[in-house]
Amino acid sequence: MNIGTVYLIGAGPGDPGLLTLRGLEILQKADVVVYDRLAHPSLLQYARPDAERLYVGKASALHSVKQEDINAIILSRAKAGKSVARLKGGDPFVFGRGGEEAEECRDAGVPFEIVPGVTSSIAAPAYAGIPVTHRDAASSFAVITGHERDDARESGTRIAGVAEQRRDWSKIANGADTLLFLMGVEALPEIAARLQEFGRAPETPVALVQWGTWSKQKVVTGTLADIVEIVKRSGLTPPAVCVVGEVVKLRERLRWFDNPQTRPLFGKKIVVTRARAQASALSDALRSRGAEPIEMPSIKIERIQDTEAIDKALRFLTKYDWIVFTSANAVAIVADRIDALRKDSRLFGGTRVAAIGPATAEALKQRLNVTADFVPTEAVAEAVIAQWPFPDMTDRRVLIPRAKEARELLPEKLREMGAEIEIIPVYETIMDDSGKEAVIEMLKNGEIDAITLASSSTAQNFAHAISGGDAGRLQELMKGVLVAAIGPVTAKTARELGMTPQLVSVEHTIPGLIAALEAHFRVANAITELELPGAQTDDLRA
Repeated sequence: MNIGTVYLIGAGPGDPGLLTLRGLEILQKADVVVYDRLAHPSLLQYARPDAERLYVGKASALHSVKQEDINAIILSRAKAGKSVARLKGGDPFVFGRGGEEAEECRDAGVPFEIVPGVTSSIAAPAYAGIPVTHRDAASSFAVITGHERDDARESGTRIAGVAEQRRDWSKIANGADTLLFLMGVEALPEIAARLQEFGRAPETPVALVQWGTWSKQKVVTGTLADIVEIVKRSGLTPPAVCVVGEVVKLRERLRWFDNPQTRPLFGKKIVVTRARAQASALSDALRSRGAEPIEMPSIKIERIQDTEAIDKALRFLTKYDWIVFTSANAVAIVADRIDALRKDSRLFGGTRVAAIGPATAEALKQRLNVTADFVPTEAVAEAVIAQWPFPDMTDRRVLIPRAKEARELLPEKLREMGAEIEIIPVYETIMDDSGKEAVIEMLKNGEIDAITLASSSTAQNFAHAISGGDAGRLQELMKGVLVAAIGPVTAKTARELGMTPQLVSVEHTIPGLIAALEAHFRVANAITELELPGAQTDDLRA
């Protein structure tokens, strides 16, 4: 049997977007993924569905899997002919033991490849607004381990040994303008004391960046003289990068990633309940504003397999005076059927088109190059009826391709106006409770800040998925969680289920929902700053 290849991949410091293209390419093809604690869990979505996933995470002074066991896992899978993606936080060769694992592969005759990654030593400060070099503050930097491995024991023991002697503090203290210590939280008292002992000024600025580039990033600042006490009071724990030098002063001006003024959703965990195919747009928008989206697609969109009815309607579309699209899902399905029939947007030449809401109108423009003749100011059936441009619809024929289960208000009102209505179901929404266990656990632990509900069906399925229909359990799980509904119809459904929305977006679109969340948390952040003066700064001496 051929021997597989081991790929030692730098997963980057946490932000999934910092994985390299080469790392992504290998991850998508690997038979086995061996990943550690500092590799972001969302990276696993890129692995093959059938790939074996093995967690070998390590925390400070706590090793779930010993290094020799990790080596054995990697080599056994490779010797069985499998390609192994060894996903390591940061860069595998910057205090990541990549060199040791590569040596094990070489000694065992197993082919290996090194895929460098973005190291947290530079990325974490950058996400904190601290450049490691700056023409006015630093022309050099050094990366130093916060502790060394004792030759006979795991590094987590922090017991000094021969290896400790490699750190010559007399040279380190003033060896570079910016000093970057990895894995240095527990050793911070020694680091601060040693640097001052060997000539670094007590007033030298210091920052610790915990979980750098993650949505839970936390930054604490001080000086060599007081940073130990400040960190103790802050409760900051590993993992963190310690930055020593004048560049720390630039954080106040360059803070961007965790800045609540420019990214008001920073640090907020927000559940996205849209169908998996639609969730990415909302998740990306939340992420760009600093939030951590937690995807729990409570519905799946399944197309109606029998297309005879919609195909016939499209072939003879000119017999309809109007076609009404109630969602972007319906637009996508109709567009695909038009392609299958080898037709194009000329089909709409003699038929007026209505779109309920700007998102549906935009989908029409993008997929079919069709501009809607009528778009109500609100994306609800009530607005369609109130604003319909032709009150007298006598003998007018209207086609409505839509979900199998939908509100009957629109067709009923159009019939009352004299129209002949033909409803053709082109898709149905079914419950999808994948990912519910993780969300339930986070709700129990009080880790979720908000739930977004983009439709009545998502509200219904989400409520049932997390509570099993138990109203009391639903109330308990949702205690203290902000519920944000995309519009009044969804809000009404949520209230009937026992989830009272605190937010209902003015514009019933995803951008409108995002805007409502931003406005809410801007106010919440401002109130926090008024109640806790100085709390928005990092220096806890305030």
